Amino acid sequence: MVNETNKKRIVIKIGSSSLTSLHGEISRRKLEKLVDEVVRLKDDGHEVLLVSSGAVAAGYRKLGCLSRPESLPEKQAAASIGQGLLMESYSDLFLSHGYMGSQILITRSDFSDENRYNNARNTINVLLERGIIPIVNENDTITIDRLKFGDNDTLSAKVAGLVDADDLIILSDIDGLYDADPRKDENAQLLDRVHEITPEIEAAAGDPGSEVGTGGMKSKIDAFKIAMASGISSFLGKASTDGIVYNAVYGKAVGTYFEPTSEQENLNQKKQWIAFNSGPEGDVTIDHRARETIVGMKESLLPMNVHHVSGRFKKGAVVRIHDLEGEEVGLGVVNYSSEQLKKMIGLTEPELESYELAAIESKDLVCHLEVSLPVGV
Repeated sequence: MVNETNKKRIVIKIGSSSLTSLHGEISRRKLEKLVDEVVRLKDDGHEVLLVSSGAVAAGYRKLGCLSRPESLPEKQAAASIGQGLLMESYSDLFLSHGYMGSQILITRSDFSDENRYNNARNTINVLLERGIIPIVNENDTITIDRLKFGDNDTLSAKVAGLVDADDLIILSDIDGLYDADPRKDENAQLLDRVHEITPEIEAAAGDPGSEVGTGGMKSKIDAFKIAMASGISSFLGKASTDGIVYNAVYGKAVGTYFEPTSEQENLNQKKQWIAFNSGPEGDVTIDHRARETIVGMKESLLPMNVHHVSGRFKKGAVVRIHDLEGEEVGLGVVNYSSEQLKKMIGLTEPELESYELAAIESKDLVCHLEVSLPVGV
C-alpha cells in the first residue's frame, strides 16, 4: 500500500487487438489479465482510469459482419453493440474484486468547448477521488469522422492531461519503441528511455500493425508528444506480457519509458486546452520584430505589429500566429474580434490611441502568446 506522497493517478490505454480474440470477439482471458493488474494498482492505493478500445471489434460479428466493417454506419452500429458488451464485461470483473467501473463516452467536440472540457475534468475527478475506475472511449456510435480524435492513443494522452495524470501507459501488440521497424529490420533495437521525440524517432514510426485496431506507431508517438508537453511520464509496452501494467508503474517493465526533462516546458491546464483541444478559429500574421518580442521577451502582441488577419472569430477566440514567412509561431487568445483587428491594420500608435476600440478592457494588446510551437501534434 502506497502512502499519499507516492500515490499516483494513472491512465492506461489498451487497443482493440489487445482485447479481442483472433476471431474479433471480446477475449475474456485478456480482459481478466488487464483487470487483475488494475486491481493490483487499486489495492496499492493508486487512482486508475482506463481508455479502452474494442467497441467496434467486439460488436461487428454480432452485427453479422465477417470482417471489420468499412462504412461509417456499419462501424457505428457495431460500436453500439460492442460498447455494451465491453462495459458489461468490465463491470462484472471489477465488481468481483470489490471495485466499481463507470462508463464515459466523449467526442472531440467535448474537448474543443472549454466549458465542456472543464465539466468532463470535474466529473472524472469526482469518480477517481471516490475510488471509481472510469472507463473512457470515444462515442463511436454518433461521432462523424471530421469530429473524431482519430484514435484512442491521442484520446488517452489528452485524457491524461485533462486529469493531471502522473503516468500514461499505452499497451499495444509491440513491446516498445524501436530505432527501426522490427518487422522489416532484424537489427532494430528497443529503446529503453526517450526524453525527446526527435525527427529520427518520428521517421521510424510505422503504419498500423493490426487489422483489428486503428492506431499505429505514428499515433502513439503523437500521443507521447502530447503527454511529454504536459509533463506526464509515459510507457509503451506489450499488452500480453505478464505484469506489464503493474511493473510499468514501478519502473520495472520491459518497454519504452518516455520521460520529459525538467528543461521542457510543462503546459498547465489552460495551455493544454489551447494547444491540443481548442481548434484555432483564425490566423494572425506578424512581423519579425513582433516575433522576437512575443517569443523571446514573452511580451504581448501589439496591433501595429499585425500584418494580416484571416478567418472569422470573436474576442476570446484562440488563433494561430504566423510570421511573414508563413511559419507558425504559436497559439494565443485574442482580445479583439477579427473585424476589429482588420480595422486596426496599418494604423499608427497615435491613431490607435485615439481609436475608439483602444479603450476596451485589454487596451492595446492583441493577445499573449500562450503556447509556442512546435508542441504536441
